[in-house]
Amino acid sequence: MITIVVGTNRLHSKSRKVAEFYKNQLDMIHVPGRILDLADLPEDFIVSALYHNIGKNQKFNEIRHEIEQAEKYVFVLPEYNNSVPGVFKAFIDGLSYPNALHNKKCALVGISDGVSGNALGLSHITDIFNYLGMYVLPQKIRIPLMKKNFVEGIVTDEFIHRLIIDQIQRLVKF
Repeated sequence: MITIVVGTNRLHSKSRKVAEFYKNQLDMIHVPGRILDLADLPEDFIVSALYHNIGKNQKFNEIRHEIEQAEKYVFVLPEYNNSVPGVFKAFIDGLSYPNALHNKKCALVGISDGVSGNALGLSHITDIFNYLGMYVLPQKIRIPLMKKNFVEGIVTDEFIHRLIIDQIQRLVKF
């Protein structure tokens, strides 16, 4: 089972559409997958589920349990302020430390309307995941220029599409 995490809590996000594309690719090769969308986080999780309130928000506990039970992940991370969304970092802060992501495996996908495909954000999150003991697949996918390269739920750039298929195959074997 591969858990695909939508790294923003923005409703109807492009990240969600990319996650659905990844889920369809997994379905095509008969690999079970599921989507965990940060849009489903409780609106008040920062004050009701973190730090001194850890364990007190039942909805967040259910989401945290789901993420902590997974062994492999694909994180779809849009570019926000030249990095990853703050809600994603806050979500990671709400996971059990130090064991929630320790020895787990993941693949990263960066998306942006600009030309970098969130390269810097993927670098930032790789540093965080390395600190937490997570294994990050070296092949990171960047989908830049989303309006051109991801249209109606499809990756339109053939090269990026081949990279995605290769990344998925590597993650399955990882």
